[in-house]
Amino acid sequence: MRAVFLVAVAMAGVVGGTLTALAQSSDTLRRNPPRVIITPKQPAADPYPKAGAAFPGPGYVRDCVAFYVEDPRPSGTVIVPRQRCQWVRGHS
Repeated sequence: MRAVFLVAVAMAGVVGGTLTALAQSSDTLRRNPPRVIITPKQPAADPYPKAGAAFPGPGYVRDCVAFYVEDPRPSGTVIVPRQRCQWVRGHS
């Protein structure tokens, strides 16, 4: 009877130790995921035009001329609006 008791106590110790080990290992498995930083290949678009590219500077305005042209399409000829603009100095 005493041998059965010792075996039962030994088994309880092994199982209890195993459960404690499993509980500790599951705590170590709960880590934060690694942070991934994504950087774009191109810089963000600038809302202002570049110097000399789109706006020539102060004192200039756009002078636009609008007109219609015939545009041949598979469904037939269509009249579409077009516009040409250029920068001119000083008048509005």
